[in-house]
Amino acid sequence: MPSGLGQEGIFIYMRKTTILDIKDMKRQRRKIAVLTAYDYTMAKILDSAGAPILLVGDSLGMVSAGYESTLPVTIDEMIYHTRAVARGSKNALIVVDMPFLSYQISIEEAKRNAGRLVKEGGAEAVKLEGGENIADTIKAINDMGVPVMGHIGLMPQSVHKMGGYKVQGRTKKERQQIMKDAKAVEKAGAFSILLEGIPSGLAKKITESVSIPTIGIGAGLHCDGQVLVLHDMLGLYKDISPRFVKKYLDLNSMITNAVKDYIKDVEMKRFPEKKHSF
Repeated sequence: MPSGLGQEGIFIYMRKTTILDIKDMKRQRRKIAVLTAYDYTMAKILDSAGAPILLVGDSLGMVSAGYESTLPVTIDEMIYHTRAVARGSKNALIVVDMPFLSYQISIEEAKRNAGRLVKEGGAEAVKLEGGENIADTIKAINDMGVPVMGHIGLMPQSVHKMGGYKVQGRTKKERQQIMKDAKAVEKAGAFSILLEGIPSGLAKKITESVSIPTIGIGAGLHCDGQVLVLHDMLGLYKDISPRFVKKYLDLNSMITNAVKDYIKDVEMKRFPEKKHSF
């Protein structure tokens, strides 16, 4: 877990966060802060800041590659970015999204791809979208020794089926199914569940009904933890601005202004100066 000063001012040495630590955080009622990471530099910063979980999300397809959705992202792209994050992170638990078509075709292919993310990428856990429909796949991956985080509610890889990025669980039927999905994911052996785009009351009910931690994104304050896409939280990505995002910085504007200053300095011969020369 992240280091810091204990109650008596004794420095606690940092050690690698594991899924057992994450489960303990729910039992201890300690909230879990999760952020996405896609590269070495940012992973190193987030890790040193004490983030217990770094999620290499397939959201990289949108914020890093410029795709309109997460669907085009490949397993090889996920492995590449996971390698970079693993090199930058020493203490956080590294969870990686399994991209579209890497686990839906067959259980054997799902196991193979989960293994690649661990063996070639350095992942320590994988995340799959789905509930009852992929419970057998979750169990198979978990049984081979790879921890699994579930993902239910709004599932970006099913954006066409859901008719867009819409809040799920509005109707009684939807709420019942999402609750069934949560129970199925837990029973299959997942160590946690990400709840996306569902009403706060439903997220609270799920959190109180399962023994494993719930991580919310657009699911209210009652989850055991929260996750945000880093580029959203830092104000870097402005193509989409979800209601549930809290922007802690406006780096888009800050970087734009810095670049303009640089261009002007070059054009006006103010850079480089003598101190920048050999």
